[in-house]
Amino acid sequence: MTDTATPNDPMQILSGALPFLKRYDDAIVVVKYGGHAMGEEETALRFGRDIALLEQVGVSPVVVHGGGPQINAMLKRLNVKSTFVQGLRVTDEEMLDVVEMVLAGPVNKQVAEAITRAGVLAVGISGKDGGLIRARKLNRTYRDPDSNIERVLDLGYVGEPASVDPKVLRLLIGADIVPVVAPVGVGEDGQTYNINADTAAGAIAGALGAERLLMLTDVPGVLDPEKRLIPEMSVAEVKHGIEAGWISGGMIPKVETCMYAVERGVKGAVILDGRVPHAVLRELFTDGGAGTLIRP
Repeated sequence: MTDTATPNDPMQILSGALPFLKRYDDAIVVVKYGGHAMGEEETALRFGRDIALLEQVGVSPVVVHGGGPQINAMLKRLNVKSTFVQGLRVTDEEMLDVVEMVLAGPVNKQVAEAITRAGVLAVGISGKDGGLIRARKLNRTYRDPDSNIERVLDLGYVGEPASVDPKVLRLLIGADIVPVVAPVGVGEDGQTYNINADTAAGAIAGALGAERLLMLTDVPGVLDPEKRLIPEMSVAEVKHGIEAGWISGGMIPKVETCMYAVERGVKGAVILDGRVPHAVLRELFTDGGAGTLIRP
């Protein structure tokens, strides 16, 4: 949801937050963090401080992160060529090694370290740890414009969550440790899969029955046909927006993730601009919020 004021001091935000602190006491909040929202070092440190503050005031945050820019930089550095099918990048065996190395390695540990530096213990894991994310190969189809026949896209080792076992997350939360999850899963046959971070966050939020799923992105939220921010939408209203065509492009997978989570018990999912200072705190602890809330 949106607010005309944009306080930059977290203490200013928390000064009027008592009703919201009661609402979120002991509540699980899953935060998807990645892309442009990860930004520069100071942005990352500010995010770490905000997540640490959540834990300190009684919220139980779980962070799920992406790392597209970091993966691209490493692919370039290692001279690994990308293959695209219908505009989508294929994750072959060589690329999968790079994806796992970057996501479960430096990116994961940097996010966890930023939170720990702010005074709260955070532990970085991947979806492969503790049987967290059981994955399956993602099947995508497209309609051939020449023959009008539906064909299957083979994106290699790109997967989606088949199931989520949140036991390891609950153990960390119970010990007042913030879990930081890299979106990599493993199949029944032991095959590793690269999973979209938005999709992984939605599945984890659903499995935990989280109070909120916060999707930090590089847009203010869902915009109406006149390009105005919509503070709140029901699942039915989102489906109508997709059918009518004014929810389109890259926003569709984001709202689909939010609907998936809400339909599995998450109280509400929010798409908000992670580049805005203290966006997470503003969304949870101010009356106006900071993006578009999607509810049942």
